[in-house]
Amino acid sequence: MKVSRLADGSPEIFHTLQGEGASLGVPAVFLRLSLCNLHCQWCDTPYTWNWKQTPWKHQDGIKFSKAEQIIELAPAEIAQLVSSYDCDRLVLTGGEPLLQQTELAKLIRLLPGASFIEVETNGTQIPSDDFIGIPTQFNVSPKLSNSGMNEKLRLNFEALELFASLKTAVFKYVVCNQADLNEVKLLQSKLNLSSGRIYLMPEGRDAETLQQRSLWLADICRDQGYRFSPRLHVLLWGNERAK
Repeated sequence: MKVSRLADGSPEIFHTLQGEGASLGVPAVFLRLSLCNLHCQWCDTPYTWNWKQTPWKHQDGIKFSKAEQIIELAPAEIAQLVSSYDCDRLVLTGGEPLLQQTELAKLIRLLPGASFIEVETNGTQIPSDDFIGIPTQFNVSPKLSNSGMNEKLRLNFEALELFASLKTAVFKYVVCNQADLNEVKLLQSKLNLSSGRIYLMPEGRDAETLQQRSLWLADICRDQGYRFSPRLHVLLWGNERAK
């Protein structure tokens, strides 16, 4: 499996608090997988996809060596590392985890102690029949136009409609400004989602930006029935990796 590599050469597997969405504040082990099929201009993990000699643009203007940012491990090796933590919640994140769902299914079968499995996905990949029933929760984050990508790339309605039909799926949108809310409402209507399944989260990688965007967004959530999600890990530790 292709896992994000930390600066010391170790895989990005860490024990922390879930910082976003429906499980905010709950202790969890995170497994950060490398590779993504999207390229959001504000992405906070560009080291999982923004390789040298690729055309993708990112607000940081930094390109990464693919060989230096990926470590390949077998599911059994990952299972041993995950099991070393005394925690029954596993968050599969990325990048885009569903690009590696066949291997993920093998991994999860090796983790009987992980009773709650969260998958963070951009909603463009359709879960296989073998995988779809495994996660306890899908955290689906469809990308809005603020990501800087064409709609045909960032929105796969076949996949989104499938996720919308699952009781295990919640939807999380990264919001930069009030104009983004029109896109959220349009997607909500197309997918027939209740407001209670939708989390709105301010975009930002520092506490000051999050504070500025949180105040008006929290009011929107209160008045229109959406759930508000801060970025708890950023507020606690800044933009530090493996936190």
